[in-house]
Amino acid sequence: MRTPAALFLLASLCLPATASAQNAAVKAGVEAYERGDYAGAMRAWRPAAEKGDADAQYNMGQIYKLGRGVPADMVEAEKWYRLAALQGHDLGEANYGMVLFENGKREAAVPWLERAVAHGEPRAQYLLGVMLFNGDGVPKNWVRAYALMLRGSAGGLEAATRTLAQMDQYIPLADRQAGQELAKRYASAGRVEAVPVPKETPARRGPALSADSTVATAPASPARPARAPRPAPASTAAAPVARAVGNWRVQLGAFAAPGGAERLWGQLHSRFPGRQPYYLKSGALTRLLVGPYASQAEAEKACGAVKPCMAVQR
Repeated sequence: MRTPAALFLLASLCLPATASAQNAAVKAGVEAYERGDYAGAMRAWRPAAEKGDADAQYNMGQIYKLGRGVPADMVEAEKWYRLAALQGHDLGEANYGMVLFENGKREAAVPWLERAVAHGEPRAQYLLGVMLFNGDGVPKNWVRAYALMLRGSAGGLEAATRTLAQMDQYIPLADRQAGQELAKRYASAGRVEAVPVPKETPARRGPALSADSTVATAPASPARPARAPRPAPASTAAAPVARAVGNWRVQLGAFAAPGGAERLWGQLHSRFPGRQPYYLKSGALTRLLVGPYASQAEAEKACGAVKPCMAVQR
């Protein structure tokens, strides 16, 4: 699996003077990092992180995790991610849970992975799915394990797609079907309310998992550091984007094997931006439809070079 580059955060500048100075330091650190000046990035981020800036704390975790300008140090990465996570920093929470997992602290990782799962993070869905399948740090639950792996696969995570094929060999059909239904409920719910920030408790060190370790160690991020502003207050939030409408769909296939439709959507979802999958049961088959589209012509155009693909009216 290819390892994407790191995401380093720029903080919003619309804050009081002290916070603005910290945010300027975060920005300067990102600019230094982009130039390959990792020592300069550390010099900019560390004081802001020590003063409590969550973006700077997250960035410090990233630089130690990746070993940029310093030896990779998962203990230091865990320390900085923890500080960001305790402030409710979404990426800090997700990476803290994954670093705890990587450092063998399975039980301590679970509540943080649950928070990341609630935010729709595919890597957290994958890791928690593996833990639920193995009963490692959590009670074994194959139905939820399969549902989370389907969601991770639908999010484009290759490791989740590969693991689904392994799960198909062990999980009974009834549990896989229940997992598919649960995954659909997760998908229809979208972003759900996260569990409360966990209280820290001592954790037992668990056995190693037979999971793809690069999922835990590699941040999912764009190729360049990018601005990630804080959520705007409700009064200034952007208006909701209009949802696509119409009674046309494209059909991408019909599958007898459980999970086949979900796996294909995980591979092709980026080809149909702004559209959603529909999993329609027809006897022993599950049909994968994508849409909606306003007309047959629009649906046929959406197929493009994807084969097989045909427009259908619903």
